[in-house]
Amino acid sequence: MDLPVILVVDDEPLNLDIIEEFLTGKGQPYTVETAGDGIEAMEKLEADPNKYDAVLLDRMMPRMSGMEVLEKMSAHPELKYIPVILQTAKVSKEDILEGLKAGAYYYLTKPFTSDILHSVVNTAVKDRGYNKALLASLNVTKSSVKLLKNASFKFRSLDDVRSVSSLVACACDEPDKVAMGLSELMINAIEHGNLHIGYEEKSELRKEDKWELEIASRLDLPENKGIYASIDVLNNSDGVTYTIIDQGEGFEWDEFMEFDTTRVMDNHGRGIAMANQLYFSKLEYQGSGNIVTVMVKK
Repeated sequence: MDLPVILVVDDEPLNLDIIEEFLTGKGQPYTVETAGDGIEAMEKLEADPNKYDAVLLDRMMPRMSGMEVLEKMSAHPELKYIPVILQTAKVSKEDILEGLKAGAYYYLTKPFTSDILHSVVNTAVKDRGYNKALLASLNVTKSSVKLLKNASFKFRSLDDVRSVSSLVACACDEPDKVAMGLSELMINAIEHGNLHIGYEEKSELRKEDKWELEIASRLDLPENKGIYASIDVLNNSDGVTYTIIDQGEGFEWDEFMEFDTTRVMDNHGRGIAMANQLYFSKLEYQGSGNIVTVMVKK
């Protein structure tokens, strides 16, 4: 099995050496390629868009900055789906939002430890694999669902999320973006809502690469056999509205509606904020947080 390929982009040779050692030493499961600036990075990326599983990108570089690389990747039909981890000394909310809007969904604040680097890179690579499967499913279904008006679906597993989100997103003009946003909210309904996996617990599960196994294990428990979440679709002249309902007790959703600089290097915790600010025209949680409604305007 081929190892995930990480492209590390930095204008400081010492930084490249250190990061490469962190990612390839002690049996780490990565292949690393390097680029000394943004121009070299884009040459490598454009030469083989499907080669890389993640890009670790320095924000401040001569000739072509990390933000310029992000903009070019976001405008490319294939490169826009590669996870970008932005290395930066800037951690203000405005800087984070600027990077996220440009396509950097993962952050590393300098200096960082090898453990933090491994955790973030592993999360990005896992997300890349999930999104590849999501987009593949989307390509199979999008031509047949454009006329979808009203529908309701139940889901309980991560496989269900991928299948259902890719299906119902096809009612919109930008189904890839909508599918990713719906997927974030539907996964939240399963893991936090139905299965009661807390924030810190998920952090540890992600770090130990046991998150998917834990979800599958909890779904198999006798008390969870009949538990599910649902998504309702309403398609009218104004837009497409999705309502996701889980069977949990809710959560403090207002803490996650915007990007929080204190969680910027966590290996998760940005999905709701991304959905709120990047994927949908409108996002509203109701009551305790076990119901969320989003809208995509036409």
